Amino acid sequence: MRCALIMTVKNEAESLPRLFETLALQTKHPDEIIVADGGSRDDTVKMLRAASSEFRLRVLECPGTNISQGRNAAIRETNADIIASMDAGVRLEPRWFENITAPFFQDNAPDVVSGFFLPDPHGAFETALAATTLPELRDIKPETFLPSSRSVAFRKTAWEKIGGYPEWLDYCEDLIFDFDLKRAGFRFQFQPNALVYFRPRPTLQKFSKQYNLYARGDGKANLWWKRHLIRYATYLVAIPFSFLVFQFSPLVSFVMWLVGAYALFGTPYRRLFRAWNNLSLTEKIIAFLYVPVIRIAGDIAKMLGYPVGIIWRMNHKHV
Repeated sequence: MRCALIMTVKNEAESLPRLFETLALQTKHPDEIIVADGGSRDDTVKMLRAASSEFRLRVLECPGTNISQGRNAAIRETNADIIASMDAGVRLEPRWFENITAPFFQDNAPDVVSGFFLPDPHGAFETALAATTLPELRDIKPETFLPSSRSVAFRKTAWEKIGGYPEWLDYCEDLIFDFDLKRAGFRFQFQPNALVYFRPRPTLQKFSKQYNLYARGDGKANLWWKRHLIRYATYLVAIPFSFLVFQFSPLVSFVMWLVGAYALFGTPYRRLFRAWNNLSLTEKIIAFLYVPVIRIAGDIAKMLGYPVGIIWRMNHKHV
């Protein structure tokens, strides 16, 4: 079986040298790499073409396409049996491609292999951001885990059967892709040693924009409505109600605040304490203080983005 690697890029010139370095270190190399560029204005395409002979890499220039359209374009260009997908901004473990494709060559082979991803934070803010927003391996239930397309592999026949990635959706597209594969009866296998590392957003502003767009995608695709409802209920009902209660029973209100703080920040702080060994004391203090800021900023960004997605869906009922 031939195994191809695909990815989409846009203005990734800064991250490509690290990607090329980790591709060169792979213990197994793809039969071909196909990259769809969504209209880069930096040196991305030039750098990819310069690396084409070393990595058996082809570049598709697809200006104006979203991530789903770019992935589908790349997959259509290959006749490989197995498609592995990743993002340009990641750092690959040396055995990533070998591990993500190995299950397809075993008895009782799956249709989809779910790799895993870990943060590669730089400094206090990114460490706090990773702890606040990203699951650890210990949090994962293999039977229900839905892979990100920054670390996944699947049969091209499976992609064909479900019609590929949803081109009408610009964010959360990999979740809809996963759900479509599940509904079609394709078998998933979790491969935790197929690891990629990616850097969290470097600023609070960029993180908030990212989460706003993710929530818009949720609204467009009608995903996780219960989670969003709980978030609105927490910030718009429970927290104001706790301040109202304070006027009559400060003790009850204080208990409500403690329970709420634990629910919002308990897991992020436990992850942070396990992840901050390489930080200085000053950086640890900064990271500690950032956790609630990041959590609340992310929740606000989602609450603002989700209704935008819902409005879009109401205006596109044919999708």
